Amino acid sequence: MQEYKEKILQVCNSMCKNTLMETLDIEYTDVGENFLVARMPVTPKVHQPDGILHGGATVALAESVASAASYVFMDAQKLSLRGIEIAANHVRSIRQGYVHARANLIHKGRTLQLWEIRVTDDAGDLISKCKLTTIAIAKKEEA
Repeated sequence: MQEYKEKILQVCNSMCKNTLMETLDIEYTDVGENFLVARMPVTPKVHQPDGILHGGATVALAESVASAASYVFMDAQKLSLRGIEIAANHVRSIRQGYVHARANLIHKGRTLQLWEIRVTDDAGDLISKCKLTTIAIAKKEEA
C-alpha cells in the first residue's frame, strides 16, 4: 500500500511543473481512501500587504488539492474533470509556516462531486474551511 501511495503522490507532484501549483510551492504529501493532502509554505510570496496569508492563495491551495483528488479518484482517462464552484470561510490568519489542505470526498456522483477541504496550520488549527464542486464530463473520442 505504501508503494501505491508514493506512486500517486509522485504523479500528483509531477503534474505541478510549470503551473500555479509550482508557483505557490504546493506539494502533495498524503493520500488515502477518498482523501488527498497537500501543503503550501506561508511566505511573503503568498501574503497580503499586511503580512498574513492571502485568502486567494488559500483558495488556490484548496482547489488544487481537491481537483487533484478528483483526478486520482475518478477515471481521468475517460473524463475531463473541472472545478465549477468553490466557497471558502477563512477563520484564522497565519504569517509563517505551512498550511495543510486535506480534501475529503463528500459525494461522488457520476457527474458532480463534492469535496470538503480543511486548511490547517502546522499545529492542526483550522485556518479555512472550503468546499469545491467538481464536474466530470466524458472526453470526446478522437476519430
